[in-house]
Amino acid sequence: MGRIAVIGAGTGAMAAAARLAVAGHRVVVYERTETYGGAVRRLERDGFAFDTGPGLLTLPAVYRDLFVKTGKQPLEECVELVQVDPAARHLFADGTEVALPNASRAGVVAALDEALGDGAGKRWGDFLVRAREAWDRTRRPLLEEPLWPGWAVLAEREPYPAVPHKRLLRTRRAATLAEIGAWELRDPRLAALLDSCALAYGVDPATAPASAAVLPYMEHAFGVWCVRGGMRELARAVYERCLARRVEFVFGAEVTGVLEKDGRAAGVELGDGTVAEADTVVGGGPWRLRGLLPGRELHGAEGPPPEPEERWPGRVVVCLALRGAREPGAAHRTVVHSPDAAGGPGLSGREPASGHLTVRIDRPDDPALRPDAAHESVVLTATVPSGRDHDWTAPGAADAFADRMAAAAERAVPGLRERTLWREVRTPVHTERETGAAGGAVPPPSLAAPGGVLHPANSTAVPGLFAVGGWSHPGGGLAHAGMSGALVAGLIVEGPGFRGSQ
Repeated sequence: MGRIAVIGAGTGAMAAAARLAVAGHRVVVYERTETYGGAVRRLERDGFAFDTGPGLLTLPAVYRDLFVKTGKQPLEECVELVQVDPAARHLFADGTEVALPNASRAGVVAALDEALGDGAGKRWGDFLVRAREAWDRTRRPLLEEPLWPGWAVLAEREPYPAVPHKRLLRTRRAATLAEIGAWELRDPRLAALLDSCALAYGVDPATAPASAAVLPYMEHAFGVWCVRGGMRELARAVYERCLARRVEFVFGAEVTGVLEKDGRAAGVELGDGTVAEADTVVGGGPWRLRGLLPGRELHGAEGPPPEPEERWPGRVVVCLALRGAREPGAAHRTVVHSPDAAGGPGLSGREPASGHLTVRIDRPDDPALRPDAAHESVVLTATVPSGRDHDWTAPGAADAFADRMAAAAERAVPGLRERTLWREVRTPVHTERETGAAGGAVPPPSLAAPGGVLHPANSTAVPGLFAVGGWSHPGGGLAHAGMSGALVAGLIVEGPGFRGSQ
């Protein structure tokens, strides 16, 4: 079997590496930082621990499949998965609040009717039925199959079956997520609920296609999960599975170029000038890969061209070390909506110090993340403009925004400021430093429809060179990264005729 060089130790790259090693390849991963996991990081200080990347997992079946295909130990023997219930508690601008049960349509409908009034639950439930149609129409081509030469059809048709809406003697259908909220849900609180689902994935509901309805549907249908010890434990488990399959890791090794020989990828060049030959190279998205092959066109007929990473939003994460015990019954995740939440966040070009703010608050009931029962670790997250649209290095910018997030979070965590021992603020600057993403942007998942999100294909125009992870098909998010690894491994092992899992 062949020698494979993998650029970066992100979760998607490690998922590909483990599968390729099982297929008999010799796999070496070159990571420019000193650790694995990409955006799945952990901050530790004074006995507190915080997830600074994703806090929850959807579609755990993706990682169950990875562990089944790469060893005898199933996922549940390597990490402890816990279904979060309620899935989230929402605090709306008018003071209304609702806790939504996990993976229960009937429970969600009943909870919304009780909190928001008769009819609210039915409108949300009917919306989820339509969202399921969009999911059924796009699941295989967007998640389970490599992109094919006719990929453009995914950008031509809107898979979400929007309800006709009469306006000014015209009949229209929702083309964006924001229009679904205004025309179909017809309640600013339901619209805010929908917006928050998109924002959690780094998607601006003001511009996202209606097909982004699949994002709340995934959480509703498959549930949301946490990992005991934090999401970093999932990255650790994938890393250890790679080691068990004899994948070699070289940390502190920045790849500065991809070698070509006879028109195909033939290895990588490292920052210290050394060369590592390989039969196949697996790297990140084509936007950064093209910097490793100057003057080479990487995208072909099987996918769209790469777009600048920094055009997408980023995240601000505030890690809070609190004195005092977590109160019994506190929700794992609470979402606080700002007064103008239904108006859309306007993430591109708007100053984040004003306007819309939706804050996600994670309060895991996990002894491994706090020094003792008399303290609590809390993570606040907000989706914000990337470094292209806002200077996060300006004096006081990060702390001023963190103050605003904390003020919003105090609605959900009484006495938050008085309980705070210390905090650490992480902006898109940290994301760029740790993942290499331009502007500290976070890749969104792929979404079909005109104006949707389609990432470049996993195969490239250079034979032997493949793209894996959030900046390539099928896009960002932990589950999508795992699927990306499976697709790349399939294309390498089975060849261009690979059409995904059956």
